[in-house]
Amino acid sequence: MENKQILVVDDNLDLREALSDYLGRAGFEVLCAENGRVMWQLLNDHHPDLIILDIMMPGDDGFTLCQKLRKNSDIPIIMLTAVTEEADRVAGLE
Repeated sequence: MENKQILVVDDNLDLREALSDYLGRAGFEVLCAENGRVMWQLLNDHHPDLIILDIMMPGDDGFTLCQKLRKNSDIPIIMLTAVTEEADRVAGLE
């Protein structure tokens, strides 16, 4: 059986590397992108089974990228954030 593929999108290199190492040891194939531009490039060539998407990034933030993804894709998305405000959590659900 083919390994499931996860795309991690986060501007923090340390966090991308930690998630990639952890998920890789768990048997997943991991792709990493440091911003939305790289995410779109990877999505041109890959169809991951899951996207882990940081909310607070320079340029297009995670909310914006999620909205754009939802227009043409049904790939499951996990929003990754340090934000604790209720309004931000609700916005992530929308």
